[in-house]
Formats: sequence, C-alpha cells, structure tokens
Amino acid sequence: MAKVELKKPIVDEISASIKDAQSVVLVDYRGLTVEQDTQLRKTLREAGVTYKVYKNTFMNFAFKGTDFEGLTQYLEGPSAIAVSADDATAPARILSEFAKTAESLEIKAGVVEGTVYDAKGIASIASIPSRDVLISRLLGSMQSPITNFARVMNQLAEKGGAGAAAAETTAAPAETQAAEETAAEAPAAE
Repeated sequence: MAKVELKKPIVDEISASIKDAQSVVLVDYRGLTVEQDTQLRKTLREAGVTYKVYKNTFMNFAFKGTDFEGLTQYLEGPSAIAVSADDATAPARILSEFAKTAESLEIKAGVVEGTVYDAKGIASIASIPSRDVLISRLLGSMQSPITNFARVMNQLAEKGGAGAAAAETTAAPAETQAAEETAAEAPAAE
C-alpha cells in the first residue's frame, strides 16, 4: 500500500499537466548527451513546453480515460513527455527540429488536439508553423489589399490634384474669353 501512495502524487502531477494540454509528444531520449538534453529543455521551456521524464507505468495510469490513452501503446523503453497547453504544434516542431541535430532523440508518438499520431504524423505536424506565425501571415495577407487600395487612392488623389490644377488653368482663359465676348456684345446692344 505504501508504494501506491508514493506513486499517486506523480500520477496526479502527470494528469494535471495533460489536463488542459493541446498536445503531448512522447520521445525516447536515450543517447542524448547532458549538453544536448540541457539545450533541448531550455528550448522547450522558452516555447512554454513542459518536458519531463517519467516512468511508463506512471504515464500509463495518468493517460487512462483521457484523450491521451492512445499513447499507452508507445510506452516502451525510456520515455520523456513534452506537453503544451498553448501551442498545439510547438512540441512536435521543436522536437523534430532538435532531432535533426541530435539523431539519438527519437519521437515515438503524440496527441495533438485529441488525435493520436505516430512518429510520421508528428513529423508532418512539425511542418505546420506556430499559431503566431499563422496569425501574422493572415494579418499580412489581409493588410496587403488595404495597403494597395490606399496606395491607389493616394495616386488617384495626386493625379486628381494635378488634373484639377490643369483644368483650372485651362478654364481661366476660357472664362476670360467668354467675359470679353460678353463685353463686346454689350455696347452693340445699345
């Protein structure tokens, strides 16, 4: 009974971390040097991703009855878990990028927004830009037509201003000529 009581806080910790998670990625971290592991943890932490090593049995208990239960089949060998509550693609993106330089890091599987993906699926998700990048691209594409419209309107205003000034200079001699003709007709009428 004492062993179960010791395990419960760890299982509760895992459960709490995955409760509101948008994504969870499992990795096999064997073969990473201390320097690589430190760099990986730093990169994940800066992106707001929690990264911890737990025993598979603890994760198995924590995953039961959740969207992450599909990961239990991948709980073999040493496993670490990367969890993100904010950016659904961050763990996959960062781990995949890091695995390019640290070949010993192996992505096992993951769950992104309730769907279980194997290693290939996680690699595909890793190619999706972050939410912030997607929003900035969207805003840029929305702003572009507005900017172009404003530029065209400005050019038309500049041309219209030059055209109006030219019209005034051509209108002035015509008005002068009409006034002269009217003045010439007036003495003849007397």
